[in-house]
Amino acid sequence: MKSSILKIMVIDNDPQSREAYNYYFSEYLDYELTGIYKSAKVALQVYDDIQPDIIVSEIPTTGLVGLESIRKFRKKNPNVKIIIVSNQSDFTFIKKAFKNGANGYLTKPMTKDRLHNALNAIKYEGAAISNDIAKKVISMFHRKSYNYFSKRENQIIDYLFEGETYKTIADKLFVTPSAVNFHIQNIYLKLDVNSKSEALEKLRHLDCA
Repeated sequence: MKSSILKIMVIDNDPQSREAYNYYFSEYLDYELTGIYKSAKVALQVYDDIQPDIIVSEIPTTGLVGLESIRKFRKKNPNVKIIIVSNQSDFTFIKKAFKNGANGYLTKPMTKDRLHNALNAIKYEGAAISNDIAKKVISMFHRKSYNYFSKRENQIIDYLFEGETYKTIADKLFVTPSAVNFHIQNIYLKLDVNSKSEALEKLRHLDCA
């Protein structure tokens, strides 16, 4: 990415957030705020006139439609960098954001320094991610397999930690929901628990042992 002052487009429909963004960019010397828009639809309408280098887009908790707008910006310019800002820290949602073409993901609350660090990461490294999200990703790779569970049971345990449902686990493993239920009942039996919440709590303690 070019090293001159970069143009930033912000998408956020919250008045307080827009006020904060105006303040943040008044303090930055290396980034120019070209505009704050209430929706991706409005931002897309003026995109060709602005040609931003980076888009900072707030996505609400139920923002899957907002994630799809990333692809529309990509059609405008495959090289534009896009940072998603959201309250949502669910791993599956975050994966969907990157799958749709996001270059960065930040969880709220936003601060002047966090945003500036993220913009610098995008500018110099091409990607940015919140520390809390990075820790979650690392923990996913560090999660150990349990010797007293089968390979399939360990796969299902990983998905349970990610917050997946019986149906989505079945879809990912190409099996029926009843087969997933059978394995989960075996997991409960081995752990001597009666619910998903009890199972995950016990497994967390085993992780720490």
